[in-house]
Order: sequence, then structure tokens, then C-alpha cells
Amino acid sequence: MSDKIQQLSPRLANQIAAGEVVERPASVIKELLENSIDAGATRLDIDIDAGGAKRISVRDNGKGIDKDDLALALARHATSKIYALEDLEAVATLGFRGEALASIASVARLSLTSSREESGKGWQVTAEGREMQPQLTPASHPRGTSVEVRDLFFNTPARRKFLRTEKTEFNRIDDALKRLALSRFDVSINLRHNGKGVHNLRAGTEQAEMERRLAQLCGPAFMQNALHIDVERNGLRLWGWVAEPAFSRSQTDLQFFYVNGRAIRDRMVSHAVRRAFADVLHHGRHPAFVLYLELNPAAVDVNVHPTKHEVRFRDSRLVHDFLFGSLHHTLASVRPGVREQGGVPAEALVAVQSDGQGDSPRKPTPAISGGDGSFSGQRAMQLPQRPSVAGLQRQMQVYGALHQSHGGEEVAESSGVAESREPTQQLPLSQKETVDNEVPPLGFALAQLHGIYILAENTQGLIVVDMHAAHERIVYEKMKQAYAEGNIQAQPLLVPISLAVSESEANCFDERSEVFVSLGFVLQRAGPESLLVRQVPAALHGAPVEQLVRDVLSDLLAEGSSDRIVEHINQTLSTMACHGSVRANRRLAIAEMNALLRDMEKTERSGQCNHGRPTWTHIKLADMDKWFMRGQ
Repeated sequence: MSDKIQQLSPRLANQIAAGEVVERPASVIKELLENSIDAGATRLDIDIDAGGAKRISVRDNGKGIDKDDLALALARHATSKIYALEDLEAVATLGFRGEALASIASVARLSLTSSREESGKGWQVTAEGREMQPQLTPASHPRGTSVEVRDLFFNTPARRKFLRTEKTEFNRIDDALKRLALSRFDVSINLRHNGKGVHNLRAGTEQAEMERRLAQLCGPAFMQNALHIDVERNGLRLWGWVAEPAFSRSQTDLQFFYVNGRAIRDRMVSHAVRRAFADVLHHGRHPAFVLYLELNPAAVDVNVHPTKHEVRFRDSRLVHDFLFGSLHHTLASVRPGVREQGGVPAEALVAVQSDGQGDSPRKPTPAISGGDGSFSGQRAMQLPQRPSVAGLQRQMQVYGALHQSHGGEEVAESSGVAESREPTQQLPLSQKETVDNEVPPLGFALAQLHGIYILAENTQGLIVVDMHAAHERIVYEKMKQAYAEGNIQAQPLLVPISLAVSESEANCFDERSEVFVSLGFVLQRAGPESLLVRQVPAALHGAPVEQLVRDVLSDLLAEGSSDRIVEHINQTLSTMACHGSVRANRRLAIAEMNALLRDMEKTERSGQCNHGRPTWTHIKLADMDKWFMRGQ
């Protein structure tokens, strides 16, 4: 190999760029559609053959390209979207580098036809591989642009070998189209493959029209379980749809996140979402969502990756806390009856916004959010009064007196239940409606099934509750609330734990010691490269404290924050709640069952237990009528 420096030929430079931009047919589709959107198109027609390897055609009704600019459109780094450095610092378009068409033309046979006139007069430019000398000819074309790409990788057979089967490549095109279709509800999109229609997505800007498209692309089951969210605070807006935890997935195939209309995959965003779902997802399951983050374009850098899938936020901590807080409180606010009443309660979203508006002073955000998911240092939701840790024993007695009761038929007087003995026969539901004038979402208990499930009747049908899972969530939320209110019991160590750390980690502790103090730790710097742990939270008794401290310091150095201690404490509280909840095969009186149902209706995240399993299900009367063919 020669060590002489020489300039690459335009052909070689373009093919190197194509390796970054054009991985497969789906990459071509993505770049062409983004160009059309940036040109103001409101209709896109896509026609592909053989999974895109043979032919890709994209036609739009955008503003078109001038005759004098057509040849330049195929040159590298030629774009109408940025002109100066200031434009690059606040990119408001999907494309901006000016590499897409040149890269595509270097590895395929490309023709571009465009017109800016309503008369139908236009021009066509063609180029294919080799030196890519564009040829310009007149052509008839309505206002807008058409791009046709044939024989992808015809001049680079080694890359063509890496293409998968036609079905696989088409599925990837479908995914790319889905991502764009979910970002622009105001654009009509039609897709044909091998001459057959696949998608016909109509434009619409009303919520009902958006949800119709969501149902088409994500499936009707997603929409049936989706919660609409729209939160705005401090120049940030998060809106979209997030599925209830019960609609979790085995993979991340239904996760769409957009920043100013651009589909991205970002570690910080993924972490915020994962934390919001931490308490409600079963192990190994993934949430489903279609979410849109809007902020000042100058507050986000989109020029950090050739494929533009990654971004960098100017204030990543602010964005992280906003995403986590918004999603956390949306999920926490979903309790039995909320969906029937039309979605997430307004107070849940208002609470997230109330923490500072506009330029008003904002309370300092703690480095680590509390176990209750406190947002910006404030309790975001005002639920009915909950007992402290001291009141947990009384809570246990309400249902848990059965641990001391004789056969579950009596409840100790101290439990707070009005009648320690009551007949198991209840009024019919119609009579209770007359008396109470209202039937709660989970209705009224009828019976207990096999000592495991509570059967209850509401106005729509039958409610089945897993009593252990439901009570486990109730106790867990109460314990987290008590812990977050400052009732942290600390345990001094008879023999302090000495930690050997790096000087940078020790300096990090000096700068962020409040993180440990807020969680009940007392640490002291004993030297340039050593720390002493003198006190730990009682909830972490027996936990690997030394490793936890090291991990937190590592997180603080790398990310500026850490959730490890809170997560570990929550795991401990969850275990305590699990062991302290009513067990299977315990007989409950009707009053106890109803008390449990009422607590479920006012408890955050009561739809799932601490391990992410569902706590209740609803069987509609209409469905039961179908089982028995009533009315048929």
C-alpha cells in the first residue's frame, strides 16, 4: 500500500458515503420520503418491485425543483435546507446534509422528474453509477417530484449479496414507511408492492383521524389499550399515545419516539421510558408507545450520526426528567374506571405542568427522583390520604385480620371494619344503585373463588380480581409513599465500611454528597482515594452496600445521575409488600373484599402487581350473552 496522499475520485467518495446512507432499499425509501416531506408534500405515492431491489418509485405533490437545480440536486453536499452555520444549529427539516440523492445515484440507476408549474411542463435528470454524469431532458409532470431508483447495487455486487429475501426487505421498507407515516398525520400515503396495494393512509389532523391511522399501522389492540397524553412544561411538550402496561410486548417492535417530527433512537429517552414503566411491567416485557417530543430546534443537535437516528440534547437532564415525570404520572393515574370515564384524569396532567411555567422560578430538581416518582421535587398527584408506615399495620388489619381470624369469618374490632360479622348475602346490584346512587368502577363483591379471586359485579358485567396481586400493589404504594415522605429509618453501622475508590470518584462524592444524604446514607471522605460508609437506610439491611455505592458513583460520573439506590430500595419494599399481603386460600368477608376494591380504585398503578402481573380483568355482560347465545 502506498503512503502517498491523494484525493479520492468523486465516484469512490460517493460510494463511501452511500455505505453510510444507503444500507438497503428501506434506506432509499426513508431518504426519498424525507425529501418529499421537506418539499411540502401532502401526498406520497410509493411503488416498489421485488422488495425494492429491482425498482423504487416515489411521487409527491411538493413544490418541485427548478430546471437549473435538477443536475445540482444529484451532487454531493448540495441542499436547499441550510446555508450557514446558524442554520445547522437549529435544523427544522428532516434532511439537511445533501448526500442522499448523490449516494443513491452512485449505486443505482436514478431518474428524477420534477415540475414547479401547474401546466405539467417539467424536466427530468438521470444518472447511474460510474461517473454519474447527469443527463437533462424535458418531461411532462404535474407539480411535484418523482424519483425512480432501479437495480440497486447493480455496480457493487458485493453489497447486493448482503440483501435479504424479498419479504425481509419489504418488511423493512414497511417499517420505514410506518415510522414516517406516524410522524406526519397530515400527509396521505399510498404504497404498492409488485403491483398490489398495501397501504392507503388518508390524511387527517383531528385526534380521531390520527387514531384511525394508529389503528391501521399499530393494530386495533394497541388503540384499545392506549392512553392519550399531552403535557407541556418549560418549553417542552410531550404528546402521543402510550399503551397500558397490560399491553406489553416481548420485543420493542411498537416503540416510536419522535423529536420535532424526526424518528430517533436515543439511550437517554429509552432510560426515561424504562424508568417510568419500572414498577408496572413484567420481567422481560417491553412497553408500547407512539410519542412526540417538541422543543426549540436550537436545544437539540441532530447532526451527530450519518443516518440521523441519534440526537443530542443541550440539557439532557431536563429532558429526561420531563419525559420520566410525564409518563410516570400518566401511568400512575390510571386506576379502575379511568378509561370508562374518558382517559387519564386532567388533574394528573395538570400536576405535571404545575411545577413551573414559563420563566417562573423552578424548584431545584433532585439528582435522584424519589421512590414514588416525585417530579421536580414535588408530589405530582394528590390522591386520597394515605397512612404512613405506622398506619400500614392498621391497613393490614383491614384485610389481614384474617391471619388471626377464625376461618376468615370475623375481623378484629381494631381493624376498622364496621361490622365484624356480616351475612355473606348482599343486596342485588339494582338495590345498591338505589341506595348508593352510584356503582363504583369495580362494583361490589359477590363471592370469593377458590380462595384466590374476588368476584364482583358492576354495571357492565363481572369483575375478577386476583386478591393477593391487588393487595400487594396497595401495600407497596403505601410503603413507597411513606418512604418518600421522609420516614426513612437509617441504621448506623457499628463498624464503618471502608471503600477504596479512584480520586475522581472521591471528588464526585464531594460534589454530589446530597444524593446519598437524601437517601439515608452517611458517607465521609477518609482520604484522597477512600470513603467511609457510616450509615445506611434500614431498608437496605443485608444488601451489598459497598457495590451499590460504587455503582452509584460510576453512574454519577458517567451520566450525572443514578437510580440504583432507589431501585434497590423499591425492590426491597416490593418484597416486603409481597410477604405482607393477603395470601391465597385465605377467606375474606364481603366487607373485606369491598374494602380491597375501594382501595384499588384510589391506588396508583393498581392494574398491575409489583411484578407487572395484571390484578383484575373485566368480563362484559354482552360477551357472556354471546357465550350462551342470548338474543340470537
